[in-house]
Amino acid sequence: MFDSHTIDGMMDELGASARSAASRLALATTDMKNNALLSAAAALRDNCQTILQANSKDIAYGTEKGLSAAMIDRLLLDDQRIEAIAKSLEDIAALPDPVGDEMARWTRPNGLDIARVRVPLGVIGVIYESRPNVTADAGALCLKAGNAVILRGGSESFHSSTAIHDCLVEGLKKAGLPEDAIQLVPTRDRAAVGKMLTMSGVIDIIVPRGGRSLVERVQTESRVPVFAHLEGICHVYIHEAADPQKAHDIVLNAKMRRTGICGAAETLLVDRAAAGSLPSIIESLIAQGCAVRGVTAVRAMDSRVTPASEEDWSTEYLDAILSVKIVDDIDDALAHIAAFSSGHTESIVTEDAGAAQTFLTKVDSAIVMHNASTQFADGGEFGMGAEIGIATGRIHARGPVGLEQLTSFKYQVRGSGQTRP
Repeated sequence: MFDSHTIDGMMDELGASARSAASRLALATTDMKNNALLSAAAALRDNCQTILQANSKDIAYGTEKGLSAAMIDRLLLDDQRIEAIAKSLEDIAALPDPVGDEMARWTRPNGLDIARVRVPLGVIGVIYESRPNVTADAGALCLKAGNAVILRGGSESFHSSTAIHDCLVEGLKKAGLPEDAIQLVPTRDRAAVGKMLTMSGVIDIIVPRGGRSLVERVQTESRVPVFAHLEGICHVYIHEAADPQKAHDIVLNAKMRRTGICGAAETLLVDRAAAGSLPSIIESLIAQGCAVRGVTAVRAMDSRVTPASEEDWSTEYLDAILSVKIVDDIDDALAHIAAFSSGHTESIVTEDAGAAQTFLTKVDSAIVMHNASTQFADGGEFGMGAEIGIATGRIHARGPVGLEQLTSFKYQVRGSGQTRP
């Protein structure tokens, strides 16, 4: 166990090492970064059994702590999930390198040539909870975008994250890049989080990825700019012109594919004119183990539906629970979403192109969908290789935070001797 003085010193050392690594990474070639990612992917596959053994310790720890089934699922690794993590690193390696990308270029009347060019952010701090895959995703994305990163994983995933981090470091070594480019805080002590939040001037951006208590703490205490979303209160809205089969399939997938992720639907809104499709949706949800809570009109359709309270509309369940409401029309649906959405992801199911466009235009969330499951709210599904998180703010990054969102820019101005009058 570290004492507070030791943790402060340890974090200062991590920060100094990250800052030094960041200056080297900013100049690293695309090939070097890609080689590190591909070598790390190979190391993950070669060390699969070691990672699984580490994960078994975390599962035992989480079970002892009484984690829910949804949280255990987030924590669990198996052969397929480790392969998916390795494939994600390869996908990121295959993406274009954003560093040095010329975003715009123009010439002024006085002959000055001005270019806006992408550059790394610098040092990124990532604080996350039980998902060990975030160790790889966040480390890889920061690396490809030329940033050093300090990772602070959850106590539940401590052993898994350490084993995965070892593979990332192996990749850095083989590519001739600084090992300190991707660092993992080597303690479960929560004091390390508090220290990270005060490291302005060392850490350039903090990205929290976890539950409400973690994100609230980071947003409240951080002296460093934050990319974050507080909750994923995601809506699916069945419009009166929805195809019933599409509506059924989208709702089932949006809620039940993985209930513990931030892109899982938590509220279903159904036009009164489309309510005839609801009984079969409720039947399928309950058959898959989902608890359905609804307003009076919904409860009248199935005796197994329990009453929805006002609190349900603003609750992120992260579990097999769905609240359901009948709305009069699209304006009623939009009003409900405006009142209760967390600004993460909303989807409309309709064959009416005009209604779809109205929804896409008027809903003020980071991700707005038409005829698609909210579970596609994911950087990998967006073609970003992976994501470091979902941002619901309006400054710099919004939605999946991928490579481009992990860069800033500078202006390169070329002249031929101009002086300003």
